[in-house]
Order: sequence, then C-alpha cells, then structure tokens
Amino acid sequence: MKIPLIAVIALSAASLILLEVVPSTMAEGNPLEQQILMLAPQADTNGDGKLSEEEDAALTQKILQRFPKADADGAGALSDQEKQAMIRRAAARAGQTNGQITEPGLKQAEGNQAPTHAGVKYGDHERQIFDIWLAESETPTPLAIYIHGGGFRAGSKEKLNQGVREDLLEAGISVAAINYRYMSKATPLPTSHHDARRALQTMRSRAEEWNLDKERVAAFGGSAGAQICMWLGFSDEMADPESEDPVERESTRLTCVATSGGQTTNDPEFWGNLITKLLGPDIDPSSLARPLEDITDPEQARIAAWGAKTLEEANEKASRHTALSLISADDPPIFMSYGMTPDAKPPADQGRIRGWVIHHVDLGTALKEKTDALEAEAHLKYPGAETPYPSQVEFFVDKLLKE
Repeated sequence: MKIPLIAVIALSAASLILLEVVPSTMAEGNPLEQQILMLAPQADTNGDGKLSEEEDAALTQKILQRFPKADADGAGALSDQEKQAMIRRAAARAGQTNGQITEPGLKQAEGNQAPTHAGVKYGDHERQIFDIWLAESETPTPLAIYIHGGGFRAGSKEKLNQGVREDLLEAGISVAAINYRYMSKATPLPTSHHDARRALQTMRSRAEEWNLDKERVAAFGGSAGAQICMWLGFSDEMADPESEDPVERESTRLTCVATSGGQTTNDPEFWGNLITKLLGPDIDPSSLARPLEDITDPEQARIAAWGAKTLEEANEKASRHTALSLISADDPPIFMSYGMTPDAKPPADQGRIRGWVIHHVDLGTALKEKTDALEAEAHLKYPGAETPYPSQVEFFVDKLLKE
C-alpha cells in the first residue's frame, strides 16, 4: 500500500531542525513512519494515525515557504532527491542517524565521499570539467551522468545529491557529475548541450581505463539539466566516425534518462497555452520571460539566447533541442518526476509562480502522451501517481543492471 510523503519538524531550544518530506512505499505501520509520527504528531491533523495526501501537500507548501533553500535546483518544487537530502541532513543534526532510517536514498550522513577523479577536463574552459565516482567491480560498470539545472545560467556539479550517488554506487553503477558553460550572449545555446555531449564522449573514451561499460550509460538531472538529458537521449547518434579526434568518434546514445521538473518543449505556442491554463487569460506570457544580460525585450532575449538573427531562427533552433520534437519510438526509456499534481493550485507566493509554471507536471504529461502514442517507454511520477519505480534509483538499477 502506498504511503504518502512524510514530514517531521523537530524543535529544540537551540535550533529549528527540519526533517524534510520523503516519499515512501513502505507498508502502513512501518517503524520509520511510526518514528516520524512520534516526533511530529501535529503533522497528523485528523488524528487517524497516518498522513494523507492532503496533509502531506500542506506540509510541503509550508516547508517551501519557510525553507526556500531546500529547493536546491531552483525548480520551484521539491524533487525526490531534495527531499531525501533534507531528511538525511536533518536526521544527522537531530541525532537520528542510529540505523533506524534505512530507506533508499536516506543515507546516514557519514561525510561526503570524494570523487575517484575530480575536476577532469573535457575542454579548455574552466567550466568544462566533471567529477566521477567509480563503483567497485571486477567487471565494467554502468555509468549514470548527472547534469545540473539552473536555467542555463547557474548551478554546478556539486548539486548532485549525495544519497542518490551513494545508492547508485552501492548498486554497482558508477556516477559522474558535469559542469558546462552557461548561456550568455558570447556562449548562446546550444553551447551547454554541446558541452554535455563532449563530456559524455570523453567519459566513453576512457571507459577501459575506468572500467566502464560503454553500452550502459544513463543521464539524469533537473530543469535545464533535464532538457540536456532529454536532448542527449532523444537525439540520433551524433558521433563522427570519420573524425580525427578520437573523442568525437565515441557514441552519444544513452540507455535511459531520468529527469526532474524538466521542460519538454520550447514551443512558444505551447507555453502561451500552458500559462493561460494555469494562471488565467489576463497573464501576459512574456511577463515570465527573463532578460539576458542587458537585453530586456523578451523576443530579443530569445534571439540572443539561441545565437540567432531572427525570432524564427531562434524558434527553429529551440525546437531542435526539445524532447517533444525529438522523441521517436526507438528512443531510450525515460523516468520523469514533478513536484505537483496536475490539478494543483498556483502557489500563493508570487515569487514562486514562475518556477512553478516552468516546472509544471503538464510538461511531463505532454511527453507521456506522445510516448504512449509512439509506444515508447516513459514513466511519469508526481504526488499521488502510481509508477512501477519509486524513484530514479530503482529505475536506473532496472535499466542499467537488469536488462
């Protein structure tokens, strides 16, 4: 039986410690839920001894309002990984890491494991680097590559969730995290995408040295990182077998993809309709656009963001890098997660509206509808949704180790 997200607020005279919401598929009455309800009985507002989806949703909203930094990737919602990270840190601070919290992703905070190889260069720019953690194995291991979010303007490889990384390593999956050049007038999109492609090919070029299985490679990330993951996953092979550069001869295809709060389209019409649906007809979609450096006009900023000369050219470039335009029946499976239900109301905090809209589950629904029509494999997770996989970790274990 599915248990909703659970939350704990532990108060002490010295500090306020938050044990964040964390998804669980454990049976009712399990020791972890009992422990949480003992620590925070006020979370169970109707006194029925468990947490309903409504109680959970209310807690999640309060947490985002009081602890906005919990939203580490700026997605406007808490991903499963952010929730897991919060409960680990809070449990460690509250002295709860005594072996009782053993769910996947809820690792005891024994310290951050250093990469096997840190700051590996895949280009000349300071941001063209990655870290890699190699799983212990006598045979070549699969690889999962984390691509950070941040609107193509911020973020870093350090956003990789420690618990997810440790879960993957323990399962026998090596993990990498990349940086890429930010979008700017000097480095417009798809510079970030191309950097990620080069990082992937660089890792494959060192597969023998690092005991990696080239045929089992995945990518995962949130928001802008999710866009890049989907572009890599759904693009046709981009290797150049005739290149003099051995790195460029390496494959760019992936085994599977996992995303959080991902934008599945860059189509202006889709976004206009989505904004109208979610916020009403009185909202000008361009009001949610962001300037690019000194360019404040939305259309001119879009043109510059894609290194184009006209809006039509910018839209055409954007379309070539969007999941809904690229997906085909032979593309790898995807696991998508979003932080709100399809019928969720907009947040009361006006400062969170934009993040909520641009990471809305309707984006995942649109891609799921298309994959279903293509008979391609896709999984869409949001609060209350039933999926075969509780999280991206189980998805990766199944796709990278069992198939």
